[in-house]
Amino acid sequence: MHELGVVFNIKQQIEDVAKENNVKNVTSLTIELGEVSTVVPELFTECFDWAKKKSEVLKNCKLNLVILKAITYCEDCKKTYSTTEFGRTCPYCKSPHTYLVTGNELKIKQIEAE
Repeated sequence: MHELGVVFNIKQQIEDVAKENNVKNVTSLTIELGEVSTVVPELFTECFDWAKKKSEVLKNCKLNLVILKAITYCEDCKKTYSTTEFGRTCPYCKSPHTYLVTGNELKIKQIEAE
């Protein structure tokens, strides 16, 4: 389960930012998570709930996960489509010349604090 390592990294980043800004209490954290990012949202949430108990700054923090749809672009027909539904082959022209546009992100979008 690599979600725990990801959570520890985010926890450290938030604590560092809080310290730099004299923040004592982070009340809300919004994370953007791509649906093909390899991070399982339920496991991420469980790990975060466990880890925030180990942090004075995050102990009252509410986690908001924003799941970003995975979208793939076809270089041949210039259309986009749902990656999770059709995979790497374009459903319109059957071309394999495609690439992921969005959906593998994992980033801190917003931090709210007192």
